[in-house]
Amino acid sequence: MPYQGPKSHEFFERAKKVLPYGVNSNFRYHDDYNTPVVADAQDQYVFDFDGRKYIDYRLGFGPIILGHTDPFVNGRVKAAIDHGISFASTQELEVRVAERIIDMAPGVEMVRLTNTGSECTMHALRLARGYTGRDLVVKFEGSYHGAHDYTLWSTAGGNPEKVGNRQRPTAYKMSWGIPEVMRDLIQVLPFNDVEILGDFLQEKGDQVATIIMEPILGNGNAIMPRPGFLEFVREQCDQYGILLIFDEVKTGFRIAAGGARETFGVIPDISTYAKALGNGYPIAAIGGKREIMMNIAPGKVFQGGTYTGNTVSTAAADAVLEYMQTGQVFPKIEKVGRMIMDGYHEILTRHNVPHVINGVPAMFGYALMTDEPMYDWRDLHKADWDMYEEITRYMIEHGVLPEADGLEPYFLCSDHTEENAATTLQVFEDGLKHVLGK
Repeated sequence: MPYQGPKSHEFFERAKKVLPYGVNSNFRYHDDYNTPVVADAQDQYVFDFDGRKYIDYRLGFGPIILGHTDPFVNGRVKAAIDHGISFASTQELEVRVAERIIDMAPGVEMVRLTNTGSECTMHALRLARGYTGRDLVVKFEGSYHGAHDYTLWSTAGGNPEKVGNRQRPTAYKMSWGIPEVMRDLIQVLPFNDVEILGDFLQEKGDQVATIIMEPILGNGNAIMPRPGFLEFVREQCDQYGILLIFDEVKTGFRIAAGGARETFGVIPDISTYAKALGNGYPIAAIGGKREIMMNIAPGKVFQGGTYTGNTVSTAAADAVLEYMQTGQVFPKIEKVGRMIMDGYHEILTRHNVPHVINGVPAMFGYALMTDEPMYDWRDLHKADWDMYEEITRYMIEHGVLPEADGLEPYFLCSDHTEENAATTLQVFEDGLKHVLGK
């Protein structure tokens, strides 16, 4: 049964007439009857055009950290726009946002703002190349670092039959239109494998400008780094003069106030932030060491954008970060997210379904019909994703909205409640029993 009701489907048919596949991002399209559409949103809920209400665990793929239409954030934005929006000049709110990021993210000494995650990872790579004088970039299979040609290789949706062996993977091109010559600038390696990374760097470490990595695989079911892996990457970067970039577009200001830097205690040279930074408003940031960041300068490394630092987005980010600094956000997320993670484990164990739970309470995933620990993107292909999709479809039809693609994690916001968790667990168990024929 499709989960677009009649009014929602009528609206989606209208969208398809003017937008390719009815969406403004390829990630948002499922099919002609199950692509989510939203008519309204409030707190932890979204509503479709048929008036159906859903507990939202997609949260715009992660930006909504305080809940939809948060009055504290929106109030700050409404006040700010009466004083102008874009100036092509430095204004107070962008300075306050940078000051808060520096205060909250351990080791960040300077900041440049951008508008999107793709922009900030693109500029971060340019900065790393400009600083080191090298061209080669290392990324890990299953990681998504934005829509630009530099890193749109071997992301979570890559074809496992075309990526070669683990020892020296083949970079898999994720889009038409990426020039083949870009392949010479990227090396893809498996996540969480110190031996393969160490061997590669022993061979080519002096050619590598940067290792860019998600500390948690945000498009890979929230697979965690193995103990010691991030520390190993940091040590190897120091040994070979490589800049380490943490892509914290998803983990930043979501898994902790200081993101992965705080959670794991490993300090990269550069971090990229977006999503939760603005609670849905379009803003992103590059943060790093002063010595490196000061190379973003006329005649050196170029970074710019007409809308960077606009008052709408910076007012939102200033409010989000200020509220986080009160200490009220992450305990709520931790409690409710942990209830769901532990509840899923208990339910699946009780029904004798092999499973793995990945991630942290603020962003987590689960995989079915395997109980082997998952360390990299290739491990994800051991799971039964058809079963995952059947359960998820049932949940959506009954008012709980995770992402249908199991490689995308659940996201939690501070508006989610224990009652939401209890409802989610009941609907999940009902969906599981439905799929198992119980």
